[in-house]
Amino acid sequence: MNWPTFLSWVAGPALQATLLFFMVQRKWHRDFPRFFSYILFQIIKSGCLFVTYRYFEDSYFDVYWTGNAVSVLLAVAVMDEILHHLFKEYGGIQTLGTVIFRWACGLLLLLAVVGAFSGQEASADSVATAVLTFERSVRLMQVGLFLLLMLLCRALKNCWRQSVFGIALGFGVFASIELILVSFVMVYGDSRMAMVSLAKSTAYNAVTLLWIGYLSQRIESVPAVEVAPRVNALNMALATTAGNENDASFMSMVEQAVDRVLSRHSWPATPSNGNHVVGRKPGPEESN
Repeated sequence: MNWPTFLSWVAGPALQATLLFFMVQRKWHRDFPRFFSYILFQIIKSGCLFVTYRYFEDSYFDVYWTGNAVSVLLAVAVMDEILHHLFKEYGGIQTLGTVIFRWACGLLLLLAVVGAFSGQEASADSVATAVLTFERSVRLMQVGLFLLLMLLCRALKNCWRQSVFGIALGFGVFASIELILVSFVMVYGDSRMAMVSLAKSTAYNAVTLLWIGYLSQRIESVPAVEVAPRVNALNMALATTAGNENDASFMSMVEQAVDRVLSRHSWPATPSNGNHVVGRKPGPEESN
């Protein structure tokens, strides 16, 4: 192992531990428990892989692909959490998006398992193929989620400032870089695998720095506003202003407005000394 690879391998858990520290300090772990668990597992996986590589090299293959399988499943859980927070103000869209996403993940996992175990490969290679196939599908969905955020950024209020946007941005950037690296390996073969592994590790460390930048921000405290009581028509009609005896009630104001309108009529007014019916002789055109 050369020193750039060793440095990148050590820097990864250190940055992830820093991210967890800021999440606990800013209490983001309560809002994003799945993402917190995902980062915590990445630290544990890196430690296990390092110890296995140094002292139990024969078991490195099994430990690596087992850790990758758990990481992919946790990444799917984090994506579901991102969708939940992103559309929390839109109940119908949130429910529909969650149902579609979970069914799509289940179908992709089933296709990956069936496609891997239907071949002529050994059992260990079949597990690795299934994990790799499902991981690529998850990366494509992460890129799609990132593009969806880019399209909805104008519709959502202050979308790019939200922490959930930063988490989705990190996953989208890393997934795009990983897909490019996979394409590079498919073209040039395994001869440059060390360089590809170093580039992937460096990209993930850069994404972790991005997450630290978003999640290290303080939560803006919104001042508590006293909620006004609901006012219906009956309360509005019976309400009176307190503290000033000269103020009239709402009903009195309505009566005064009606009196002002009626005072502008052109027909004879009713005399004040008693009831009086005013009549006139109908014209010939008004006869029944």
